[in-house]
Formats: sequence, structure tokens, C-alpha cells
Amino acid sequence: MATVDNFLMNGCGRCKLANTPACKVHQWQPELNLLREIALASGLVETIKWGFPTYTWNGKNIFIIHAFKEYCGFSFFKGSLLTDPNNHLQQATENMHASRQLKFTAVVDIEKIIDDIDALIREAILIEQQGKKVEKRGPDSLNLPEELVQFMEEDNNLKSAFYALTPGRQRGYALYFSGAKQASTRISRIEKYIPKILKGKGFQDED
Repeated sequence: MATVDNFLMNGCGRCKLANTPACKVHQWQPELNLLREIALASGLVETIKWGFPTYTWNGKNIFIIHAFKEYCGFSFFKGSLLTDPNNHLQQATENMHASRQLKFTAVVDIEKIIDDIDALIREAILIEQQGKKVEKRGPDSLNLPEELVQFMEEDNNLKSAFYALTPGRQRGYALYFSGAKQASTRISRIEKYIPKILKGKGFQDED
């Protein structure tokens, strides 16, 4: 069973660099350990999803700890609803409608805003407790499932390939992946079609 301790030791396990010194998780060990301390202090349930530490309330995803080559940090699943008075949150791409990120490259950067981080976490929990939802975009906008967002945040090649697809192909994948009710099914569908996306093919295109 995957655990956060294993993640910190070996990485997310989703690329060939896992369990090697080159793994990006090893690059950010002090920062990730501090972020985990902050996350655990919130009282949320700690688990592993998409290979990364994820923190939930009543089974609902609140935020995830991520590690990339250029930075590490938190990604709030309903970050667009957070007030963020000091403007710490960033939108990964314009098509990632709901989530917002906190990006860090040093422990000192985390320590400088630790009170603001705690406040954002408390607000994110309250938003979930109140049952607030991110307003859906219009019919001409993509509504990507959070699982696909996390896959792309973890894999820049997949992100580049997906956004290089025609708008119709992007929409086809988004609708198909979102059509599954269970997160496990959405993840299974995404994993199955990643090779086609990387080849620039649409959902209904033949291999």
C-alpha cells in the first residue's frame, strides 16, 4: 500500500526516475517535509492519490502536495473559491478552472507565509463543509476532471500533448473522462488513453 512515507523516500513511482537520486521528490525533501507537517496539523485525513500526498475531509479532496522539477507546493482542488487576500495562489493554466497552486522553491519561502497557508487550508475546509461548488464554465469552455488535471500537473509531456490537440479532441477526452462516476474509473480511463494523447490522437481516432 502506498504511503506518504514511501512517497518521500521513493517518489511517486510514476516515472523511470522513481527511487533514484534524480527523482524530483528528493530535490525538495526539506520543503516537502515542512509542507507535510503543515498539512497534518490541519487535522485532515492523509492519503495517497495519483501518487502524491492528498488531504481530505469526509472523503472530499481538499489539497494535494506536489513536486515538480521547478518547484513544489500545494494544489487546492477548489482554490478558485478561496479569497487569498495576499495573492499567493496561482492558476496552473487557464484551462485548470477550479484548482489553484502555492509554489515554493525554498523552506524559507514557506516559513514566511506559514500563517497565510494555515488560513487558506482552514478556508478550504470550510468551503467543503459548506458544500460550495465551483461554478461550471459555459459550453465553450473545457471542464476537466480533477484527476486529469493532476496527471497533467505531474507530467509536462502529457500536458503539452493534451493542449496541442484540437479543441474538439480535448473536449472529447474531457467528456469521456468526466462521464465516470467513480474517481477510480476516471483514473483508469485516463491511464488507458494517455498513449493516444501523447500520439496526438483523439478519443475516437484509431491507433
